[in-house]
Amino acid sequence: MKIAIIRQRYNPYGGAERFVERALGALVAEGVTVDLITRNWDGAPAAGFSQISCDPPYARWWGGRAARDRSFAQAAQALMAAGGYDITQSHERIPGCMIFRAGDGVHAAWLAHRSRQLSPLERLAQNCSPYHRYVLEAERRMFAHPALRAVICNSAMVAEEIRQHYGLAPDRLQVIHNGVDTAFFHPERAAALRQEARARLELDPGTPLLLFVGSGFARKGVPGLLQALARMQRQDAQLLIVGADRKLNAMQRLAARLGLAQRVRFAGPQREVLPWYGAADGFVLPTLYDPGPNAALEALACGLPLVTSLSCGAREWVQEGVNGWVTDALDVPALARALDGLCELGFQAPARAAARAAVAELSLEAMSARLVQLYRALVPQAPRV
Repeated sequence: MKIAIIRQRYNPYGGAERFVERALGALVAEGVTVDLITRNWDGAPAAGFSQISCDPPYARWWGGRAARDRSFAQAAQALMAAGGYDITQSHERIPGCMIFRAGDGVHAAWLAHRSRQLSPLERLAQNCSPYHRYVLEAERRMFAHPALRAVICNSAMVAEEIRQHYGLAPDRLQVIHNGVDTAFFHPERAAALRQEARARLELDPGTPLLLFVGSGFARKGVPGLLQALARMQRQDAQLLIVGADRKLNAMQRLAARLGLAQRVRFAGPQREVLPWYGAADGFVLPTLYDPGPNAALEALACGLPLVTSLSCGAREWVQEGVNGWVTDALDVPALARALDGLCELGFQAPARAAARAAVAELSLEAMSARLVQLYRALVPQAPRV
């Protein structure tokens, strides 16, 4: 069996890329021939697949992101047609693929969420943006294309958004959650690192530590998170922000203006996050839009209660008051109250156990089995597990 996986670029901190790596490893282990069609996958772990470089030129100076994505889509379409593939699975919005994995969610839904925090002039600019117009048209054409037979959704939220915006039938929407290494991201492993990690932060055992992991600070709610932290009743609570972002300096200045300079630590990007899961008492992701965040999955697997937003796919794993809370991403007072509650849950064994239980079945093996089950349904000669 021969499968093409299409993803434009590799980001070592990206959730979509980690899904691709895990999926490729699972497929290769099943004896499938896998070609990865990509502009750049340098620095990614070897997974036993063949990499096909697809780096067509585009008008960088005046065409921008729209020209970049259009040129890649056109080249990838030609490779899909000529490759003799049994299955073509795209992680980009490219009309003509057999399977689309909506790891980045629904662009139409993202723009609707984003517009809530924009001024009228900014909303007009968003509506007129050549890039957004291109992505929306590519998304529409892809979902309407006769070649599309299945959409992999990494959360129930994404499946519902596709149904609402594009009218796809439920039987074409396959919810396959991102897999997590449940043996590695485990409460006992995290707890073993807790004392050393907290000592590095000079934290007392009883000081609540809340953790945020992610890039794209504006989209993932860091400005609102800082405002909510300043409004908490628990003024001893600390926040650790792990991730890279071009607005890092701006967020540091905002923290200082809010009087949080002594309560917020910016750790930058970290390849090894397990020690910080061990150090923390709760995980926070008040994102304006996030289809299925791996960081939330890893944190829950480590037994961390979670506060997230209504526009985050991780909301389906949260039982309010049991293992976390779900709030509107832009409701700062509600978020502050949830953070206070999170400080309490983080020190309660039943809450930590409920956090782990919420995702305990979402192992890498379970994800692999679901993927191969889908491929078998589409192509009879697909491998058995």
